[in-house]
Amino acid sequence: MFYHLGRYILLMFSTLAKPEKLSMYWKETARQMHDIGVGSLIIVGLVSVFIGAVTAVQFAYQLQGSSIPPYYIGYIIRDIMIIELAPTFTCLALAGKVGSNMAAEIGGMRQKEQIDALEVMGVDTAAYLILPKVIAAVAVIPMLVVLSAFAGMTGGYIACVLGKLVTVSEFMQGLRSFFIPYNIFMMLVKSVAFAFLLTSISCYQGFYVKGGSIELGQASTNAVVMSNIVILLADYVIALLLI
Repeated sequence: MFYHLGRYILLMFSTLAKPEKLSMYWKETARQMHDIGVGSLIIVGLVSVFIGAVTAVQFAYQLQGSSIPPYYIGYIIRDIMIIELAPTFTCLALAGKVGSNMAAEIGGMRQKEQIDALEVMGVDTAAYLILPKVIAAVAVIPMLVVLSAFAGMTGGYIACVLGKLVTVSEFMQGLRSFFIPYNIFMMLVKSVAFAFLLTSISCYQGFYVKGGSIELGQASTNAVVMSNIVILLADYVIALLLI
């Protein structure tokens, strides 16, 4: 564990070094932003809508026979999507989609000796291959998390209206009640931290892959598993620090 942790930290120092020529990175960064952002809109939207809908149904079930006002359903859905579900579930889903793709892409270049060829040419391969992905993820994933929070509230609204759990006015009253702007800050901090972690860990797994197709598949799997574990651990630590 300490061997991989040390090698990961050294790779990140090399990755975050000052780029030799910024124009070399712009095109790749723009491509990664498109792949991560536009390519993940559907999966993020669908997951978030159903998470919000299920949360609304489950919380309405818990309120049956209690003295808690019905408009609390909207209030709970808003806060739980912003504080926890939107950043965490979005990044866990992206770790499976984006992270495995990055690990396979860089791992394929390592197996085909393209990375070795770049190093022979004097290119800082860590910065050239990983930095654009990290920048793109840190820039785009917070936008996806904001979209996820909105989609989750929309899913809760649809479930409440179609299931006649509460009235439209009660749900909207809950969305507007007890709003704390600091929760938005927490959501964005989590999304930036998770974006960096899932991208860097996935690229690390691909960058040091050895062997053939079996090892490349294992690296992609490890990228998803390790990213999910570290994201959940970081979620707990950030919650302790910010709450």
